[in-house]
Amino acid sequence: MTRKLSYSMNLTLDGYIAAPGDDIGWSEPSDELFQWWLDQELANSLSLYGRKLWEAMSSYWPTGDQQPGATPAQIEFARNWRDTPKVVFSSTIEKVDWSTRLVAEDAVAEITRLKTEDGGPMSIGGATLAAAAMRAGLIDEYTLVTHPVLVGGGTPFFTALDGWVNLNLVETRTFSGGAVLTRYQTRR
Repeated sequence: MTRKLSYSMNLTLDGYIAAPGDDIGWSEPSDELFQWWLDQELANSLSLYGRKLWEAMSSYWPTGDQQPGATPAQIEFARNWRDTPKVVFSSTIEKVDWSTRLVAEDAVAEITRLKTEDGGPMSIGGATLAAAAMRAGLIDEYTLVTHPVLVGGGTPFFTALDGWVNLNLVETRTFSGGAVLTRYQTRR
């Protein structure tokens, strides 16, 4: 039995997780969508981050529960984020906090090893890290939350692949504000 690895991100209708300049201003979630993301995080036992996503998350969520006007869901998300075990893959970061381990070596080898360990589901985030896992065939589930916006360029959700990856659609859902969730499992 291997641990399930999911790649889930907000993205634009034209397929980008960030617009040029790493702009994610288009991805502000409705309360309903934020609650869905919180539920995903609560079900997750290990988060895998690339450097850029780690820097974005760790610049806000350690104190996200102390921000003026934080909603109950945001408070719970911040507390869960601090407590959930995380692995950051980076050769340039020197130190991490908040239940986090730093890995500077071969990400694919480490993710492969983590998948064979006992434990609950894992999530992967960050375009570069997810691309390496995608090319290595390590991702079991893809969840796309597509927002009704076109940005014309930026950081793509998907990477170039050496071969086809066949998927099964297992869930769809539309959120207030027009974001559409599609969840696929890798056909093995």
